[in-house]
Amino acid sequence: MPAGGKGSRSSSTPQRVPNRLIHEKSPYLLQHAYNPVDWYPWGQEAFDKARKENKPIFLSVGYSTCHWCHMMEEESFQNEEIGRLLSEDFVSVKVDREERPDVDKVYMTFVQATSSGGGWPMNVWLTPNLQPFVGGTYFPPEDGLTRVGFRTVLLRIREQWKQNKNALLENSQRVTTALLARSEISMGDRQLPPSAATMNSRCFQQLDEGYDEEYGGFAEAPKFPTPVILSFLFSYWLSHRLTQDGSRAQQMALHTLKMMANGGIRDHVGQGFHRYSTDRQWHVPHFEKMLYDQAQLAVAYSQAFQISGDEFYSDVAKDILQYVTRSLSHRSGGFYSAEDADSPPERGMRPKEGAYYVWTANEVQQLLPEPVLGATEPLTSGQLFMKHYGLTEAGNISSSQDPKGELQGQNVLTVRYSLELTAARFGLDVEGVRTLLNTGLEKLFQARKHRPKPHLDSKMLAAWNGLMVSGYAVTGAVLGQDRLINYATNGAKFLKRHMFDVASGRLMRTCYTSSGGTVEHSNPPCWGFLEDYAFVVRGLLDLYEASQESAWLEWALRLQDTQDRLFWDSQGGGYFCSEAELGAGLPLRLKDDQDGAEPSANSVSAHNLLRLHGFTGHKDWMDKCVCLLTAFSERMRRVPVALPEMVRALSAQQQTLKQIVICGDRQAKDTKALVQCVHSIYIPNKVLILADGDPSSFLSRQLPFLSTLRRLEDQATAYVCENQACSMPITDPCELRKLLHP
Repeated sequence: MPAGGKGSRSSSTPQRVPNRLIHEKSPYLLQHAYNPVDWYPWGQEAFDKARKENKPIFLSVGYSTCHWCHMMEEESFQNEEIGRLLSEDFVSVKVDREERPDVDKVYMTFVQATSSGGGWPMNVWLTPNLQPFVGGTYFPPEDGLTRVGFRTVLLRIREQWKQNKNALLENSQRVTTALLARSEISMGDRQLPPSAATMNSRCFQQLDEGYDEEYGGFAEAPKFPTPVILSFLFSYWLSHRLTQDGSRAQQMALHTLKMMANGGIRDHVGQGFHRYSTDRQWHVPHFEKMLYDQAQLAVAYSQAFQISGDEFYSDVAKDILQYVTRSLSHRSGGFYSAEDADSPPERGMRPKEGAYYVWTANEVQQLLPEPVLGATEPLTSGQLFMKHYGLTEAGNISSSQDPKGELQGQNVLTVRYSLELTAARFGLDVEGVRTLLNTGLEKLFQARKHRPKPHLDSKMLAAWNGLMVSGYAVTGAVLGQDRLINYATNGAKFLKRHMFDVASGRLMRTCYTSSGGTVEHSNPPCWGFLEDYAFVVRGLLDLYEASQESAWLEWALRLQDTQDRLFWDSQGGGYFCSEAELGAGLPLRLKDDQDGAEPSANSVSAHNLLRLHGFTGHKDWMDKCVCLLTAFSERMRRVPVALPEMVRALSAQQQTLKQIVICGDRQAKDTKALVQCVHSIYIPNKVLILADGDPSSFLSRQLPFLSTLRRLEDQATAYVCENQACSMPITDPCELRKLLHP
């Protein structure tokens, strides 16, 4: 049974009466079901109560694997006095940001504009008409030296609402009007997007200036993986590979990926990556593991392997997918959202951050006591392991990274030396050291199974499942591993079976795992947002190119049509994040304009539209892509580094897309050899099309020119087409490689 849901954190206090959140499906809302707070889920019942009783709404937004959300719940929302204040003087509403990204984005825009930053938990006070007037993130329960306590904030707002309500309402209206103006993204008078060469150059320069030469990455601390930046750098390298800047872009991306893979942000024992590093060395992570990181990093490491040929990167990609298959996969093919950072060090104890993942020197030495034969000095496997992974008797986590003292004496595994250096240090051969370290990791993995596991958020999101389909499809295609492509296929089947409404053609945002492991939905269902469509369409296009099964391409086209109908801004260009009806009542209807931990859905849509135009020749999609890029012109010009994925799409739109057509039987060896040749080369700006000779096939109906392409001497034959002109026929994979990778 997946962890989470009704058996999670706060529900272990059965003497308390549950509040109405007990009827929700979201693991995050269920974590708050036993708070002494009269919580409401987001919805009309709460809004009506606020209007009828003339009370402000207290909106609290978070997610189930969020460390500071847990802290605020334990300190404030489980406090009887604070619970009484929230229940009597406010209408308190809990939102899972992963279920309702539209609500999260609207009020995060307000918090970021009116305070020193954003993050979760996000706490915002609203008028009964849903307009924000005060907001912040984590509040300690009581006043401290530098922060006002949550109880004090509640008392002040209660007093202000009674004494100065009209002033609050007027200020709220002013702020909302200003946010509307600030967040508008539109084509305006512009006819065309900016120059790709200029945006590319400026984005690269901004990244170059912020690059950490020693440890890789693009900030001091905290450091996030941000695969969108690495993807941009690889694309930049390809179009500038004969220049110094091109070489620099490649080196920046590869070095960052290597440092991350050697750092503590990677779980060396159980695979996968943690959410971010708290230091610039990638050493001590924030320990939660998110599905969207695994999905995007699998693609980034696969691309690094395509570009460098170094199996170090392909091994990391395979490790990531091994973790997802083992720990984040539902038996029906879908993928869970995340694993928590916190868990009890031992059963019955209070959860601590990182407890599942850290080790004392004593634990490691007890698990690995065997002497190492042939070393130049007395040595146990444990001592060798500690040297290689940087473990010390006192622990390798500094007190500045452990403000609560929860990690004293503990170690995070980081690769401190190459295998060659570790072997040389003890006079051993490299392969022998590799075997000893791998055996050590396996023993730690088995020992770790006996620890209490972190909470699993078993909610499944269409958007993140779409990203994961891409992760498996791209990695499987690059490495030529059908097994991985099959996982992608099962993920797409899951989406179609459980997260797609055939009657309306719409995606659902969420589904959930019951205690028995079956798939459940909320009632009424939570319908998909723009990112659900964009990421699923990308996943389906990647899956078509990996599997050559045209049914996935057909479904992608249908979903794109639905996306255009529900989200396209026919006046200003680009896509809104949410349907007009779904967001009714929210003060803003936004277009996401930042490529961050996840890419912006508009950036991904720009790529999807280009690819769909390449697969079908439908001019409407190219026109939409140009409109979208034009609408985001000002944002790209101002801060191109905020939209690296969109700058990449801009470059692709202003270059010529390659249509690589393989004429052959999908199952035939010679066809597979040509397909594998294409997948082995990094070519981001292309579509790969299988033409099986059937004039009635889906692709033949879309692209009539396919019927003019013939197999040469009954062999599988490749054509590379640009601007409706095709190369000479090629049957030899080596010749095809030369043409695609001169």
